[in-house]
Amino acid sequence: MMSTTTQDRQHSHNPVLYHETIKALQSRSQGRYVDCTVGAGGHAFGILQASSPDGQLLCLDADPHALEVASQRLSDFASRVTLLNVSFITLEDQLRNIGWNSVDGILLDLGISSMQLDDPARGFSFQRNGPLDMRFNPGQSLQASDMANNLPENQLADLLWRYSNERNSRQIARAICKARPLNTTLQLAEVVLKAVPHDRKRKIHPATRTFQALRIAVNEELKALETILPVAVSALSPGGRLAVISFHSLEDRIVKNFFRRESRDCICPPSQPICTCDHKASLNVITRRPIKPTKGEVKSNPRARSARLRFAEKLKLA
Repeated sequence: MMSTTTQDRQHSHNPVLYHETIKALQSRSQGRYVDCTVGAGGHAFGILQASSPDGQLLCLDADPHALEVASQRLSDFASRVTLLNVSFITLEDQLRNIGWNSVDGILLDLGISSMQLDDPARGFSFQRNGPLDMRFNPGQSLQASDMANNLPENQLADLLWRYSNERNSRQIARAICKARPLNTTLQLAEVVLKAVPHDRKRKIHPATRTFQALRIAVNEELKALETILPVAVSALSPGGRLAVISFHSLEDRIVKNFFRRESRDCICPPSQPICTCDHKASLNVITRRPIKPTKGEVKSNPRARSARLRFAEKLKLA
């Protein structure tokens, strides 16, 4: 049985940019929708409400615990929701398996959920002691401890720079290698803190970027995002919408560049006088600038501060 604390946390989960996201998807009755990262089911609940009485929702998540929580939260909509414990990169296969040729809206809420971050056993937070894990899918073999303990120093430093723009990547990587083996989150946080003394002028903890970089690498988050975006557009019906919530600049840049590319007929280099690419625009980008949380939302949920919402609509056939 779930503890009272877990139940309270489950029901107090606040999905980021909730109203803006539900509005962006324009959910309607008889529509078909996909929440590719259902988490605790907050956005999914709103999509199902907005698409009453008979809209359908497919929910995906690589985290089996998230599916359990979402299943309870969405129990009142049981006849209209399908939950699958799979990665969103399998979207095309999942749609084929349930017989959906296309959908009217897709949501990608990227990054880590508060539910995962608050569970010490998952190893995502430097504020709570737990195993150095960081896997979205507990079934995969690679963990953050494998990278922290086995990567050569130069590769570890490159990883910290590539996935978090950590300006102290070299000295942090050197300190990690000297402190090996590292098996817990607090061990790693302490090593980073000693390598990069805390500057009170900095708004974030010195270990923030190190933990972000390892998490992104362990779960291949950027590769998965680059894979799913064209698949999602292909799955949309004309007029259907794709909404993406990102939490750091690397994700947002990938989404922005993809949307920009797919909203243009020609993607040839500007210096090329004649178009030879035969590319045709597939999207109308609704958000030229990303939608950010209001000051009120950030005050009530500080973890929302870095969230950015972009959405686009699939062009209708000529």
